[in-house]
Amino acid sequence: MTSKIHQLSPRLANQIAAGEVVERPSSVIKELLENCLDAQANKIDVDVEQGGVKLMRVRDNGTGIDKQDLALALSRHATSKIASLEDLESVQSLGFRGEALASVSSVSRLILTSNTQDQDSAWQVITEGRDMAAQLQPAAHPVGTTVEVRDLFFNTPARRKFLRTEKTEFGHLEEVIKRLALSRFDVAFSLKHNQKVIHNLRPADTQSAQEKRVASVCGPAFMQQALHIEMEAPGLRLWGWVGLPTFSRSQMDLQYFFVNGRVVKDKLVGHAVRQAYRDVLFHGRHPAFVLYLELEPASVDVNVHPTKNEVRFRDGRLVHDFIFRSLHKTLAQVRPETPTGGTVEQLGVMQDPTQLQPQGLQAGVFSGQTQVDLGQVAGNPTSSMSWSPSASSQYSPAQIQEQSRVYANLHGNTGAVSGSLIGSVAQAGEVPPLGYAVAQLHGIYILSENAQGLVVVDMHAAHERIVYEKMKTSWAQQGIKAQPLLVPISMSVSSREADQVEAQQELFTELGFVIDRSGAESLVVRQVPSLLQHANVEQLVRDVLADVLTYGSSDRIRAAHNELLGTMACHGAVRANRRLNHVEMNALLRDMEITERSGQCNHGRPTWTQVSLPDLDKLFMRGQ
Repeated sequence: MTSKIHQLSPRLANQIAAGEVVERPSSVIKELLENCLDAQANKIDVDVEQGGVKLMRVRDNGTGIDKQDLALALSRHATSKIASLEDLESVQSLGFRGEALASVSSVSRLILTSNTQDQDSAWQVITEGRDMAAQLQPAAHPVGTTVEVRDLFFNTPARRKFLRTEKTEFGHLEEVIKRLALSRFDVAFSLKHNQKVIHNLRPADTQSAQEKRVASVCGPAFMQQALHIEMEAPGLRLWGWVGLPTFSRSQMDLQYFFVNGRVVKDKLVGHAVRQAYRDVLFHGRHPAFVLYLELEPASVDVNVHPTKNEVRFRDGRLVHDFIFRSLHKTLAQVRPETPTGGTVEQLGVMQDPTQLQPQGLQAGVFSGQTQVDLGQVAGNPTSSMSWSPSASSQYSPAQIQEQSRVYANLHGNTGAVSGSLIGSVAQAGEVPPLGYAVAQLHGIYILSENAQGLVVVDMHAAHERIVYEKMKTSWAQQGIKAQPLLVPISMSVSSREADQVEAQQELFTELGFVIDRSGAESLVVRQVPSLLQHANVEQLVRDVLADVLTYGSSDRIRAAHNELLGTMACHGAVRANRRLNHVEMNALLRDMEITERSGQCNHGRPTWTQVSLPDLDKLFMRGQ
């Protein structure tokens, strides 16, 4: 009786492995470039033809491969990067599976040429996917390695049919090189396509040089509207650049995240970033960022996916909270005085990333109150709000009095503004970032003059943000108030979800819930946050449970509270067509300058824009 089970041939096994690792030319380039970086190369040249399908040639100046190891390098599960389980638990190299070259050579015509410092000459190994027979011969080559891949999928026509146009395939390939160029600023990269130079990136060892590389990869517009971030906590460091909320994208096409130099797409990271931008991003838009997370190699498992694009953190909740709070604080500190394209440096070291809280707001445009009674506001959104100059403005009472005197003189005589405004008020102190109000336009916009030129402010959007931030601060100070349900809600869940409720009772109590387990797969909700008592309680509990199971924590309650507060703030903000005098307009400008996230309203729309004098000169063709 013939055996039904047989061992696959090495060629077929490699071709199956190639299906996991080699999807298209860009997959090949990724594996080859990672090998170059692992070989300590600081200069990598890539030459491709026809989107990489006809030819991919990658040359580096790394340590090279010895003659006796060349043929072995093309064997499956052959690697110099790990040797034991201990090595796998703290992988520091980009590649480690030992499958890349074997998989690539099984579906292409491959030539591997290499030389080392210890050898008198270089050696070359040639294989074709059809028979996998390796031919070794001497060659001329400096120290380093060149891998030449021709006719990708020549022996697997079914795979070749799935390739797209030359332009599309080259776009994917170029994106891989961009990611790796962002991951290693110390390495020079060059790329040619059909003999045309596409990229020629020099090493970048200073922040300005790094920003120049980021601009060349992500576009100069990103760097002009990005903030530099650097945050540290015990065992964690996050640095890089985050785009201002106004520089949002319709797609997630400008998001680069690196973990210990490895580019990854991780749902935990994505969730933390979305949370940080939630209050300032317009609906349906996506943030842009280039971020680097550094942590102990043993704290992250990179052996969870064949393409190594995903990782698993040992303490996912700690990493999630660290990323969220770092970005949250950075974005909160963006105020009108923050220059576009500048930096927001987070000085010092956080002792505990979970304790990083947004800075408390100073009193804003709420007359005579340092806190807002949310119960009162919920019943009548405008009941505790009136318009008055900020009691905690960054300018002294004498300066505010002088500003008011100047504007009282100017009020009703706008012709006196020209040429004398900044000079007059500057005597009372330094000109603030948003300057001083000149006029109100159509009851909607405030026109203000600052040192750079003209500032246009959407007064409703700006006041909405100020009211909203004040409400959030008041809510944070008062804590979550809970409300027992007159009729407890019973709900069916999975046993895993029920176990989670029992294990996380303290967390649910903090969120304002009292939930009891009434059976193996059933819960009873007895108490909910008071502001959300009229919400869909069952769906809210399910959403919170899903977050806790996935991320180890949940921000659903804060999100739901904030959505409600945002609605109340929108109704409580000053409406269009309300006429404001100069003192009121300047009070709004000063409050914007001390309010977190004041560059955007609660819905992510910009609250103000700057029109510089050079821009105005161009508009009227002055000096031409």
